[in-house]
Amino acid sequence: MKRVEHNKGEQDLYGGLIRLHILHHAANKPVFGLWFIEELARHGYKLSPGTLYPLLHGLERRGYLRSKDERLGNRSRRVYRATPLGRKVLAGAKEKVRELFGELLEDE
Repeated sequence: MKRVEHNKGEQDLYGGLIRLHILHHAANKPVFGLWFIEELARHGYKLSPGTLYPLLHGLERRGYLRSKDERLGNRSRRVYRATPLGRKVLAGAKEKVRELFGELLEDE
């Protein structure tokens, strides 16, 4: 996939999509920061840890994600999972996204 650099205005616009992407994956399985950076890069989003971790922390503060440290041998990493509230919000967002994408793509 072609990687595209985004200006600040575009980053603000895509921020909601990135948050939904994070919730989607965290609802399916436990995930961690570096995995998210690599996954989002596959979709053309270039996020640094300095951008991603505040998003994760914000989703956690809102009650959409829960995290805990997991040990892997002598290493530790913070793993994120969607909460019941996060799953509920994601389900509602899917309906809104489905409707919006229908409108955005109806002329194509």
